[in-house]
Amino acid sequence: MTTLAIDIGGTKLAAALVDNDLLIRDRRELPTPASKTPDALRAALHTLVEPLSLYAKHVAIASTGIIRDGVLLAINPHNLGGLLHFPLTETLEAITGLPARAVNDAQAAAWAEYHALRGDYRDMVFLTVSTGVGGGVVTDGKLLTGTGGLAGHLGHTLADPNGPMCGCGRRGCVEAIASGRGIAAAAQGELAGCDAKTIFIRAGQGNTQAADLITRSAQALARLIADIKATTDCQCVVVGGSVGLADGYLTQVRRCLAQEPSAYQVALQPAHYRHDAGLLGAALLAQGDRL
Repeated sequence: MTTLAIDIGGTKLAAALVDNDLLIRDRRELPTPASKTPDALRAALHTLVEPLSLYAKHVAIASTGIIRDGVLLAINPHNLGGLLHFPLTETLEAITGLPARAVNDAQAAAWAEYHALRGDYRDMVFLTVSTGVGGGVVTDGKLLTGTGGLAGHLGHTLADPNGPMCGCGRRGCVEAIASGRGIAAAAQGELAGCDAKTIFIRAGQGNTQAADLITRSAQALARLIADIKATTDCQCVVVGGSVGLADGYLTQVRRCLAQEPSAYQVALQPAHYRHDAGLLGAALLAQGDRL
């Protein structure tokens, strides 16, 4: 059964046809509309999926934000702009004429990455570090979504009570410090106004401030991982996202985690499916896996 899988992120939209063997065909991408209005997103989704929908039996959507009854919500409205309460499944069903199912993108990615472990672990956590910091939790082989779709929003746990204000309205969240947006917001002087990608490049060129900003992010993520180990006793933490998969970043996280007591140590792995984990996890869920 071929699934039309769609990944809606803060910076890009991706779509692909995914078969039962998780093979991706005809992958397409578009930038997420800068205006982030409902009309702009509908138009972009129509352009993205129309050439693919004829070859699919159903639609699987992985999206940033909280997904509740097929509607897009957010704990951090800044990540969505004007897209709060956007009817995801209703919109895609209207565009494609196919039944649709939506899930949070990090939860979907967690499910794909759990399957990639091929039975080595029953309890794992996935963390994505990119524009924001998201996550997904698999416990005893089951994906945790929560009754309101909030489960796995680990980036909104507390990192520093005196830290920067997070877009969710809470001060000092992990996301406000470790995310690409958090790294960029903390930049000063010659790096002020640079995005996270530029800061990583400058760090590679020997810029001390850039290197310190990345270390600050890695330290916050390592402390989060120690908290996750204490809370879930997971056997493995998989890290993905544009920041999480940046050269050298996971090595820094490992180094920071190694400074924690032994009880908080846990195996760390880079995401197997890298930037396609959301697409594939949504397809897996739509193809018959149960939450």
